Amino acid sequence: MVKETVTHLDPYVPEQTLADMKKQYGLASIVRLSANENAFGTSPEVAKALEKWHFADANLYPDSNVETLRRNIATRFNIDETNLLFGNGLDEVIELLCRVILEPGDEVIDPALTFSEYQLHSQIEGAKIRQVDLDAAGTINLAAIKKEITNKTKMIWICNPNNPTGTFIPAAAIQSFMTDVPETVTVIVDEAYIDFVDDKQASMIELTKQFANLVVLRTFSKAYGLANFRVGYAVCGEPLMGYLQAARLPYNLSTFAEIAATAAFNDQEFVKRVVATVSAERVKWQHFLTKQKLPFYESAANFVFFKAGDADGLHAYLLKNGYLLRNGLKPGWLRVSIGKPGDNQAVQELIAAYFN
Repeated sequence: MVKETVTHLDPYVPEQTLADMKKQYGLASIVRLSANENAFGTSPEVAKALEKWHFADANLYPDSNVETLRRNIATRFNIDETNLLFGNGLDEVIELLCRVILEPGDEVIDPALTFSEYQLHSQIEGAKIRQVDLDAAGTINLAAIKKEITNKTKMIWICNPNNPTGTFIPAAAIQSFMTDVPETVTVIVDEAYIDFVDDKQASMIELTKQFANLVVLRTFSKAYGLANFRVGYAVCGEPLMGYLQAARLPYNLSTFAEIAATAAFNDQEFVKRVVATVSAERVKWQHFLTKQKLPFYESAANFVFFKAGDADGLHAYLLKNGYLLRNGLKPGWLRVSIGKPGDNQAVQELIAAYFN
């Protein structure tokens, strides 16, 4: 009845809603620091832009080419408008890349530990996963990946900064890596968290002009605070872009989503303020964890991944006190999304109390 590859998959189990958690634990409020959401919301320009939309047009299909947002992004990054593909969040883009590129028996190199959807969609297409461990610093090991490339390799995933470790690889290192990768292998660099990197020359977008087998992914869910609107995009050249566009579902972005993303993208001052606050709070988190002698990976994202020893106990303790962190990604480790300063301080005080 279904593809053999699907019968072996475990379904994604989302977190309980905050409303259900509050009821279960008898709490008036819960601060979710488990999903890497932008605690500072989105630009006020988004609401203003949406208010101008004419609801009388609700019966009309959206612009399938997302022309306004496409033009804005292409201009800022100095790329051709035809080199952009938009999706209903990066989830759809990741799924589409796997559907277009992979066939049963192909090999995909996937770092361990990284974002789980890369492996999920690769497996659905019948590909074999070759996992490569991170290095001791929790960084994706490009040298080790290079050694794993075979004539069956079709795709390599690089999440940069990596989720859940938060570690970052400089663009020059990835550029050097690309020169050694066969043209038959598609390298996908997921830059969902790139806005939080202090190095403003960190993105690989410019290098898509040099390497036809390079795809760069970006999202509006993190720094722009539009997770609920589901807007992601890929940057790559031909001939891959043509194949992706041929397989893409039409009208996959609503007019609401395009309006919101365009307004958010054009308010770079808001993004800069968010990033500056997150960066400052990230430093505080890492200083705190050092003081508490809790190991962590050096993060360049809006979260920190740390070893807690009794992670299950700490996770339960924090939840009972109104703060939800991400558990279960690696035994003994927790990931905390960087929240508002007051919430960060409150969680740190709870952690100190728990261990001391």
